[in-house]
Amino acid sequence: MSKTYYFPLAKLHQYIIDYFVHWGVSASDAKLAADVLLAADQRGVDSHGMIRLSSYYGSRLRKGLIDPACPMTILRESPTTLSVDAGNGLGHPVSVKTMQQVITKAELSGLAMATVRNSNHFGIAGYYAMMALPADMIGICFTNSAPLVAPTHGRQAVLGTNPIAVAVPAGSSRPFVLDMATSIVPIGRINVYQKEGKSIPSGWGVDSNGQITQDPAAVRDGGALLPLGGSELMRGYKGYGLSLMVDIFSGVLAGAAFSSHVGNATQDRVCDVGHFFAAVKIEAFRELTEFKKDMDELLDLMRHSPKASGEERIYIHGEKEFENAERAFAEGVPLSEATVKTLIAGGQTDGVPFDLKPTRVIEERTEN
Repeated sequence: MSKTYYFPLAKLHQYIIDYFVHWGVSASDAKLAADVLLAADQRGVDSHGMIRLSSYYGSRLRKGLIDPACPMTILRESPTTLSVDAGNGLGHPVSVKTMQQVITKAELSGLAMATVRNSNHFGIAGYYAMMALPADMIGICFTNSAPLVAPTHGRQAVLGTNPIAVAVPAGSSRPFVLDMATSIVPIGRINVYQKEGKSIPSGWGVDSNGQITQDPAAVRDGGALLPLGGSELMRGYKGYGLSLMVDIFSGVLAGAAFSSHVGNATQDRVCDVGHFFAAVKIEAFRELTEFKKDMDELLDLMRHSPKASGEERIYIHGEKEFENAERAFAEGVPLSEATVKTLIAGGQTDGVPFDLKPTRVIEERTEN
């Protein structure tokens, strides 16, 4: 049996702020980090939400591997570009502030982009892309990450899961929000299969010799995930190319670490993660109302196209997450039993007890 605990959004938000302030982060920066982390849990992307609070952010703040002052320095700037050094602070505050400046620049110039170096994990990439939506702009965000993925024909993890996020406004439809990793699955999925003693589907990962394996332990022990698509037979080189592209924009262009140079959470060194942000003002290209009308038509063509046998609905990217967020706002934010246990244990260790009471608990039988 597994349990899901529901908590009031406002109380979770305040807890995250209190947690970061405990480690010396300013209240204003802590709020920005809380906004991003809680958005992940609200939208159902719990792997990037509060479960990381102590295990990643708290652990590195405790060891002095993240600067709680979150210093941000502008290195270069033009009317349409921005280059930022995050000062090894939390990834969330610098990313929010940078994307805000990108949107401001795009309002004046039609489009703008920015890079960030010397940063850390920043939560869900989709959050920053969606920041452009209220301004009726297209938002784009990339970030590199610690190596977990082997290139096509490779046997060593030299690329991160390197997410791509794009948010596009529509009219009567919800916005299109693509937020995807460029690996075929996240490493957490491999961990689940290993914990449950199950074989992974063929094509998810390779062993230390670069051979496709169904043993999750072989992927974890010297092996690697495969890029989106899987093997070359399944055209995995396309996912490999996308991942490499993200590393070029977020790492090389930003002047951040790239490939195997990006640090991971278990290493006692600076991660030097890099990010890329862009905003496109639609009215610089065409009338906004006409654009939104065409977006609605495009999305409706997807929704109402013939469905596969047994399927009732075709989703647009972001729809499930928007619906999850609406439920979370009305019913409380759902946290898994594993997340709650992690928060309780981490809170005790870090001196910020997680003593919030859930408004309800739902118990469900898990599949064997």
